[in-house]
Amino acid sequence: MKASLSKFPWKRALLWIIALYIGGGVVLYYVQERLIFHPTVLPVNYQYKFDVPFEELLIPVNKKEKISAVLFKADKPRGMVLYFHGNGQNIERYAGYMKYFTRNGYDALIMDYRQFGKSTGRLKEETFYADALQMYKVARAHYAPWQIVVYGKSLGTGIASQLASVRECKALVLETPYYSLPDVVMQYAPLYPYDYLMNFKFPTYSFIPDVKEPITIFHGTEDAVVPYGSAEKLKPLLKPTDEFITIPEGHHNGLTKFKVYEQKIDSILNN
Repeated sequence: MKASLSKFPWKRALLWIIALYIGGGVVLYYVQERLIFHPTVLPVNYQYKFDVPFEELLIPVNKKEKISAVLFKADKPRGMVLYFHGNGQNIERYAGYMKYFTRNGYDALIMDYRQFGKSTGRLKEETFYADALQMYKVARAHYAPWQIVVYGKSLGTGIASQLASVRECKALVLETPYYSLPDVVMQYAPLYPYDYLMNFKFPTYSFIPDVKEPITIFHGTEDAVVPYGSAEKLKPLLKPTDEFITIPEGHHNGLTKFKVYEQKIDSILNN
């Protein structure tokens, strides 16, 4: 038995393991954009159809690139919610959530990220933040900072947090947030140094401490996309007056159906 083990080509096996590990890292590096973002592109002449009053906006950022956004209108609006959506499809997927804001007298402005819907341009982390600032400018043309609620869902929580860290607002609301994108991946597959491997970091943890306004976080314990543990790491960074609302048995989608969600959103918008 000892003789057979000594003849096993350990060095060759080790080299293969190292090669596979390095190769896997290289593949992950080059396909990360496809793994993170799942946009649905729409033709520029596509006609949105929603059951509530809305206005489509196309905001040029340079000669070639533009941001597509939709403004959902409330009756007698007294404020605006800037909504930054998740990593899938486009505005149409998230339009149904706007009723939670418009029924409370808040317009809701939602944009599509570059390469989502009708928006064009390259996907870079810095352009997410720059485009969020453009949305804030649109809101400020109509409302004072204390009338603007910044809202992030999933991927959009990092973008919303960054915006609220550099601009004044009424409140920051985060639905299913993460500590950072590398942290989310690490919780699933702790194999690589993702902080160095990933081009998209969205470090929510670095933005939260700079947000002076009230922060409310919603997260479900059964979230299979952004693990509850990743969001829970944000707790020590919150102010004493901020709220981290845990929704038992809540999944990544569907938190809006829980009574505690509706009650808190109504409270935020009506205070």
